[in-house]
Amino acid sequence: MTTLRCVLSAVAAIFVALLGPGLVSALWGINNSKATGLAAVVGGFLEGLFSPLFWILAVSFFALFFAASRLSSKPLRIFLFWTPVTAISILGLGIFSLFTFAWIHIRRG
Repeated sequence: MTTLRCVLSAVAAIFVALLGPGLVSALWGINNSKATGLAAVVGGFLEGLFSPLFWILAVSFFALFFAASRLSSKPLRIFLFWTPVTAISILGLGIFSLFTFAWIHIRRG
């Protein structure tokens, strides 16, 4: 169970750090970029992956989620760990699936 909580904490932390400032910088870069559409958004996400702010936020959120997963109070653990981690993971995987679906269908023409 500890491994599952650790993996969920890591996945949710990466999605929060990527979708927070990464999405803002990706959308901001669309105005200043010659690339259009999905290429500009993916470029912004990749730029966000290499920024120090991403890694600071990812480690901080991982520590926060992992600490919340180890709380002794079951209602607090559900409220502070299971609910946000599940929602963030579903949102992040849904956005990733949407980009993958769009990339596959745009390549076909």
